[in-house]
Amino acid sequence: MQKLTNKEEEIMHILWTLEKAFVKDVLAEIQKDKPHYNTLSTIIRNLEDKEYVSYNAYGKTHQYFPVITKEAYRKKFMNNAIDNYFNSSYKNVVSFFAKEEKISVDELKEIIALIEKNK
Repeated sequence: MQKLTNKEEEIMHILWTLEKAFVKDVLAEIQKDKPHYNTLSTIIRNLEDKEYVSYNAYGKTHQYFPVITKEAYRKKFMNNAIDNYFNSSYKNVVSFFAKEEKISVDELKEIIALIEKNK
């Protein structure tokens, strides 16, 4: 699974939400920094080359759909981030968020309860 650019990720989020979409549908969903239609079409074709999306052809028009689930991408992305930035340590991940005050004591207790429940 190849790494996506920020714009490609944005497009994938739209496709995951819409499930099937023509380029014009994707363009309508972009809120900031709308690319030109042809640029967006190229980005989507790049996603096809990377095997993230496929399409149904209707004459010269293509309706695109994701072939990789959001969950599969999230798992790959998170595993890469944990490996590359936290030395493959989930403890380091949790410690990072605790130090940054992005996770509360109550949330940590919930995590511990989930871990104990799944043992």
